Amino acid sequence: MDYKKTEAPVSTITRNIVSISQQTGNIYEAVNVCAKMADQINSELRKELYEKLEEFATYNDNLEEVHENREQIEVSRYFEKLPKPSLIALEEFLSEKVYYSYAEDENNETNL
Repeated sequence: MDYKKTEAPVSTITRNIVSISQQTGNIYEAVNVCAKMADQINSELRKELYEKLEEFATYNDNLEEVHENREQIEVSRYFEKLPKPSLIALEEFLSEKVYYSYAEDENNETNL
C-alpha cells in the first residue's frame, strides 16, 4: 500500500475510545492490532527510505571531507513530513482496511 497517500493526520488528535474498540470488542486487542500494523508500516517506510538514500550515496575514503548531499536531505525531509506509522495504522484500522485474525494455540485460547 502507498502510505504516502494516506489520509492520516500528521499530528496526534483525540480519538473516541469506544469507536476504536468496536471492531474487536476490546480496546487492548484493538491497540495490539494497531501496534503490530504500525511496526509493519514502519519497517516498509524505513526500507523505502534507505533504498532512496542509497541512490544518492557517495562513498569517500577521506573522513575529513564531509559534504552535504542535497538530494538526500530532500528525501529525508519528505519522509519526516509523513504521518507517523502509528497514526497511519490507527487510521487504517478505523476505516476497516486492516485484516487481522486470531491464532489458536494448544490450549484453545485466542492470541493475536
